[in-house]
Amino acid sequence: MVETICGICDAGCGVKVHLVDGRIDRLSPLKNHPLGIVCPRGARAAEIVYSKDRLLYPQRRVGARGEGRFERITWDQAYEFWVDQLAEIKHRYGPEAVCTYTGRGNFEFGIQETFPPTDTSESSANAVLFPFGSPNTTGVGALCFVAYGMIAPQACLGQHYRHLSDDLDNADLILVWGANPATDSPPSNVRRIKRAIKRGARVVTIDHRYSETARATRAQWVPIRPGTDGALALGIINLMIDRQLYDHEFVDKWTHGFNELCAYVEEFSPERVSAITGVPVESVVDLAQAIGTAGGCSILMYTGLEYSDSGVQAIRAVLSIQALAGHIDVPGGKVFKMPDRVQHNRTETPPPANGKPPIGADHYPLYHQLRNEAQAVDLPRAVLDADPYPVRGLIVSGSSLITSWPDPDLWRKTLAALDLLVVVNRFPTADARFADLLLPAATPFETLSYQFLDDWVQLRSQVIEPRGESRSDYHIFSELARRLGYGHLWPQTDEEKIRTGLQGTGVTLEQLHASPAGVRLAVSPMRYRKFESSELRGDGKPGFATPTGKFEFVSEWFREHGYEPLPVYSEPSEGPLAASELAVKYPLVLNTGARTQAAFRSQHVNINGLLRLQPKPLVWIHPTDARQRDIKDGAEVIVESPRGRVGFWARVTQDIMPGVVEANMGGGGPLGPKEWREANVNNLTDSDNRDPISGFPVYKALLCDIHPASPGDNSTSQ
Repeated sequence: MVETICGICDAGCGVKVHLVDGRIDRLSPLKNHPLGIVCPRGARAAEIVYSKDRLLYPQRRVGARGEGRFERITWDQAYEFWVDQLAEIKHRYGPEAVCTYTGRGNFEFGIQETFPPTDTSESSANAVLFPFGSPNTTGVGALCFVAYGMIAPQACLGQHYRHLSDDLDNADLILVWGANPATDSPPSNVRRIKRAIKRGARVVTIDHRYSETARATRAQWVPIRPGTDGALALGIINLMIDRQLYDHEFVDKWTHGFNELCAYVEEFSPERVSAITGVPVESVVDLAQAIGTAGGCSILMYTGLEYSDSGVQAIRAVLSIQALAGHIDVPGGKVFKMPDRVQHNRTETPPPANGKPPIGADHYPLYHQLRNEAQAVDLPRAVLDADPYPVRGLIVSGSSLITSWPDPDLWRKTLAALDLLVVVNRFPTADARFADLLLPAATPFETLSYQFLDDWVQLRSQVIEPRGESRSDYHIFSELARRLGYGHLWPQTDEEKIRTGLQGTGVTLEQLHASPAGVRLAVSPMRYRKFESSELRGDGKPGFATPTGKFEFVSEWFREHGYEPLPVYSEPSEGPLAASELAVKYPLVLNTGARTQAAFRSQHVNINGLLRLQPKPLVWIHPTDARQRDIKDGAEVIVESPRGRVGFWARVTQDIMPGVVEANMGGGGPLGPKEWREANVNNLTDSDNRDPISGFPVYKALLCDIHPASPGDNSTSQ
């Protein structure tokens, strides 16, 4: 038995790995660990690690691009080809013509915190090509987290979510708004919510579905039309102001733009908000009253708010509710983590000096400013149209672009047009068909690393030897750096990587070896209302780290860059109100992306133990909508949008609001049963429909219709 960190995702759950004859047999949770959890995916760890589908050897393309024909080669041959091709592209087009893209499958603390760009609080990008001369690194942050976790809180609070948390343990009101902690990685907040309920806290979920979290906590459910969260937030603000349900002292002294906000929200009466959102008038009033009278209100948000036309602004509006109520850095509210807490040492790499800006920086300057990377939504433009300049080489690590982004055909054309595509992964992906090199990555069970949590640090002990000739993601890229002539910029061994990350923490590698279950870090007692001291700003003054030193209802940062400074509401452009004529043919609101326990994004649909939890891709539909279409529970159906058609199986349930459907993501890859291989939900989504601030695609506020499948149905857009 080995005490270590689970190697299925990057959450950092503490586990005991039970071995039989040197092979992983099962996992059990570590007791007294901050994240002693084994989720359904972790429970199938052995099946994932020893899957027959694993990539185990380096391979090079031998057929035409897209045929998916490869030959086995050595690592030396792979690196020689890789380095030669990078040099050729650099010679012909310049160093900026190559790009890296990192997905969630590559996430592991050691590589994430050793290869990020400079001046980022957190990053999913890999800066290995910065010294090569390319500014173009990007990743899954281009379509997830950054709107909620960085741009919106930076505009309001001058800080990012890495340094914020919601004080659920002291809240008497908890709103779960566009989030589903029960399917998070890890699902630790569900435990905290249940504890809060036991001591008398009220919990409300605001979602188009009665989610797994709502069911697990028996929370009150407020259904809402997807994409209209900003309107509900502004309606709540209007009522709180009108009924004097706000913290006058905090608003007067510590906020900026209150008068402008007051004037703007006047048009969001409860009646108008109800007409927009589908939330009953009495529920809008109840929420405003509950927030305005709560001693401490915590609000958990995430992708449910990010993926609409005005995702960033909707999140700002919700943050403004907490500020209006005075629930910022107080018990039970949204708190700043202690600035003097022990934090790891990041190895950051600056982008090329005096080089060209990365792709997407012109269209999404706030994203670029906070991430120091390219916005991947503009990759097809650069590859297919050489706009703003050509991108000819791409390294895709731990991701599947064809199943992640809208318009799979566009991404197939993009990958087919490249001069070099390198895919690093544990399993074949839809992208792999177009690769020149396929490189096998080891699972974190097969590597040595470490992980920091807020009050805990632990060694990621290597449990087994890498299967086949697979290598850790870290060593794949540190060796690339060495072969390109600048390997000295990063630690070249796992021990050096860990010692570098521990610098300044007071914890040593030897301590971690001696305590494999982890070491508790010294934690300062929480000091609330830190904005009254000098702890939140770099200039030693009280206040927030915003341009005005206050919580900004009106963002001067947004104003400087030409964005609307108020948290304005925009009706979804492809919604039943803004596109009423289109809604005649496509009357249902399409949502995608709700996470399941049976897969991890587009990973593991080939794992039988997980498939038994959900054998087929599902679309949730309300009984009223199902009856109108003669759709029975469990029946095969076709979901059709203005862009394509995809086959799913109907889940007819009261747990979704009428007029809305939720279709599973994750299908469209080369593995798993036929039903999943053919169910790429992004054949339904729109590559041109984006949040204008973050660049994120609109995955959760589009139009569609559903009908029973017939033998002649063609179930894709191709």
